[in-house]
Amino acid sequence: MRQSSEATRRSVAEAAARLFDRHGYVGTSISAICREAQVTSGAVYFHFSGKDDLARYLVEEHFASWPAIIERVERTGLPALERVVTLSREVARAFRDDVVVRAGSRLWTERRDITAQMPRPFVGWIQTLEAMLSAGQADGSVDPGVDAGVAASALVCAFFGTHTVSDALDGRTLIEEHLHRMWLMFLPALRRDADPARVLADIPP
Repeated sequence: MRQSSEATRRSVAEAAARLFDRHGYVGTSISAICREAQVTSGAVYFHFSGKDDLARYLVEEHFASWPAIIERVERTGLPALERVVTLSREVARAFRDDVVVRAGSRLWTERRDITAQMPRPFVGWIQTLEAMLSAGQADGSVDPGVDAGVAASALVCAFFGTHTVSDALDGRTLIEEHLHRMWLMFLPALRRDADPARVLADIPP
């Protein structure tokens, strides 16, 4: 039975994501994507103009995955600081478990090899965390003296650095342990009266 056009497009994109994640942009060819997806080159070019277009699509899909996660975390009703920690855990799991997220991340780091224009990273995360930390100052879960913008930028730098180190050392299998240690360091800076180990233990997994 022949696949629908949308199913073929999805199959091609997922195959490309697996190969880009494993081999990077330069190490992946259209012919390899065809073999991985079990489609003809004509099917690939029907949906995507070429490898650059596929790379751009996957990076955009990577970015598009975050709003739903942010919305889900915001609906938990947790204090804002706990929502920030929960969001970091959800994003870490996506990097570990979602091949499109991993491929999009790798492709963005290899953007100089790709002619297609890529979305600008990190700015949206800094804005999201700044808003959440400001909400934490309003609900008492973040110290009022914290500069929410500076803290948000530092957290984004620390998180993505943690992700990069975990990728290099253990293929992201231990990302949650690395993230736990990151929060043990950051929580006392965001809330002076915090017992960081207890705060983390009390947040639902």
